[in-house]
Amino acid sequence: MRIIHCADLHLDSKMESNLDKEQALLRRSELIETYERMVDYAVNNQVRAILIAGDLFDKTHIRKEVKKRVVEQILAHPEIDFYYLKGNHDRCDFMEAGIDEVPVNFHIFTDEGWTSYNCEDVVITGMEINGSNISTMSQRLALDSAATNIVMLHGQQSDYDGKDGAEIINTSSLKGKFIDYLALGHVHKYIYEQLDDRGVYCYPGCLEGRGFDETGDKGFVVLEIEDGKITSEFIPFAKRRLHEIEVEVTADMDIQATVAKARELLDDVDPQDLVKFVITGERELDDDLDITRFVRLFENKYFFVKCYDRTKTLVDYDSFQYDKSLKGEFVRLVQAQDMDEEEKAKIIEIGIRAIMGEDIE
Repeated sequence: MRIIHCADLHLDSKMESNLDKEQALLRRSELIETYERMVDYAVNNQVRAILIAGDLFDKTHIRKEVKKRVVEQILAHPEIDFYYLKGNHDRCDFMEAGIDEVPVNFHIFTDEGWTSYNCEDVVITGMEINGSNISTMSQRLALDSAATNIVMLHGQQSDYDGKDGAEIINTSSLKGKFIDYLALGHVHKYIYEQLDDRGVYCYPGCLEGRGFDETGDKGFVVLEIEDGKITSEFIPFAKRRLHEIEVEVTADMDIQATVAKARELLDDVDPQDLVKFVITGERELDDDLDITRFVRLFENKYFFVKCYDRTKTLVDYDSFQYDKSLKGEFVRLVQAQDMDEEEKAKIIEIGIRAIMGEDIE
């Protein structure tokens, strides 16, 4: 038997933090289309159930069309059971989208206690956790040691420094509870670790990256259950990937050399992807890095491109030692201050640009 474990779809996200209006609308559409493609994958690969471990939606008010399309997939595939556990972003009742009754293949979990469902030879147990039940969650979990047990939760692992807004899950408290597979949601990258001698825990990550804190492959996990044993595989599935590419420069590199080095780092980047360049390294005080020109050389080759200048400025203090101009006085004044060299260089760069009447970003 095969089961899909997904989470953090964040359907109907506005997607406007980086993109223009047209691009954002397209990406919003692609989020729901990826959900539909995932269901198609389930049909084509004889998947028996889909576990949605929270944050199916992104906010309280979701467009009716989006809710309707989610429900349509559930109704259209009665051979697949959908197990849905709300996350900290899920605030809408999407089953209100024009249906008379909840489909028999749609199963939910509540915050009133652990709920278990039998899916052929597997027992799927879950609970929405909150501030009231989190402290007693593990003590109240009672599983049959002879069963194949999947447990669903949505929350942030206690030792993971990531997104906030969800309850903390202490995986140590779930050791020895006869869990074979702990299906988690909330962390937006794929994590697969041993829980105890018997089971594992897994975050599948999000289906589509929405910002540059969600770079790399995104998708879902397919579980294969045979003779009570669970194996799993991460399936990259996103329509587009996000990339953060560091381009390290040296003081002798001009814009052409910087662009050439950036191009060497783009071998695995598809034209439909989103790219953030971060320029690091060193440059001379009077050597401006034309970020606008740099972006224009790439923006027509990829879906979206942005660039940040994180270079350090080299300052030849000796060249200003006997300079009697205002620039020389300013450099010597800053040099005499008790601060680190990087901070001095930044202040000197800004100050000299101001003295010369240049725009300061």
